[in-house]
Amino acid sequence: MVAAPVGFQCPQCVKAHTRASRQNQGIFGGEISTKPHLTSIVLICVNVAIWGIIQMASWARVQDKVVMFLGLLPHGMCVSTDNPGQFWPTADQAICTTFANGAWVPGVADGAWWQVFTSIFTHVSILHIGLNCLTLWFLGPPLESMLGRARFLTTYLVAGLVGSLAVYWLSAPYSISYGGSGSLFGLMGALLLLLWRQRASINQLLLWLALNLMITFIGGSSISWQAHLGGLVGGLILACVWAFVPQSAQRSRTQWVLIGVVVALVLAGMVVRTVALT
Repeated sequence: MVAAPVGFQCPQCVKAHTRASRQNQGIFGGEISTKPHLTSIVLICVNVAIWGIIQMASWARVQDKVVMFLGLLPHGMCVSTDNPGQFWPTADQAICTTFANGAWVPGVADGAWWQVFTSIFTHVSILHIGLNCLTLWFLGPPLESMLGRARFLTTYLVAGLVGSLAVYWLSAPYSISYGGSGSLFGLMGALLLLLWRQRASINQLLLWLALNLMITFIGGSSISWQAHLGGLVGGLILACVWAFVPQSAQRSRTQWVLIGVVVALVLAGMVVRTVALT
């Protein structure tokens, strides 16, 4: 016990009360982050580490295999070991094994489920990863300051999964997609809605989003518009959960239950698409 202005206080009790109080909560229910750059730094490091692995795979002349293992391929395909750009779209895995120069590359529909997640962190060119990491550096900290670390990270990952779902449904079955742009569009959408909810200026962010959407649709076939739009929609949906659940003692629980519903719907959508492809 220690002396206090009125009576005595128990230090452990004061600490427990501080942890239990809402004074560290942000406006959208998350715990205020004291280091709002930290999560973005960790995500950048993860992206760079995977990019580094892919570059080392290039030196070992197995880059194509690694990229096709990590990227999102809706349906597995039989590729030529002599010419990686050649594949047999009508050959299934059993037939592929009969080809002297055939190698089966699994897709999500035939068991490579990890691709819907790993593709979010997969980059090949230095320009691609450089632009994405720079965008994350600008968008991440302000969003983490508003949401807190757990909600920010959830927004990044779930928006990326919604982008993967859009790719899975809307891309050609034998095309491969990768990159963190779906998650980044999700951050843009979430930040836009949360700023609007707080009646803050959104003009600059709107201009940035419009510019990126324009690049998405005129940038050619190398840009996955499916991932970009899917991620944007995912970010807006998650931001609605964070912003519009009424304040109450059950607010946080309600938010996380709704996020769980969103994730469950994404997984259900992937299962339905898998059935359709098989």
